[in-house]
Amino acid sequence: MMKQALFALCGVFMLPVAVAADGAKLYAEKTCVACHGPKGDKPLLPNYPRIAGQSAAYAEQQMKDIKSGVRANGQSAAMKGVMHLVSDAEIKVLSTWLETLK
Repeated sequence: MMKQALFALCGVFMLPVAVAADGAKLYAEKTCVACHGPKGDKPLLPNYPRIAGQSAAYAEQQMKDIKSGVRANGQSAAMKGVMHLVSDAEIKVLSTWLETLK
């Protein structure tokens, strides 16, 4: 029991480091950089959102809604073609990482 608690506690303190590394890697691998810029603050087109610093909960929900088709407006069409390549766990990491950007 004590070992599990210690492991869980260590995981909490290491999470920000892992999210930063994994989030940046996923952001590049999943081609987010192509439309939103290297740090999420310089979108390719003026009508694409700046996502750096976006609330993690909001970003996560938007990505899930685009992936599922709940959000299907003109702005989401480009992302719909990519989101099938992103798992829900990866969406969580990406959204958490985006929130840390300025």
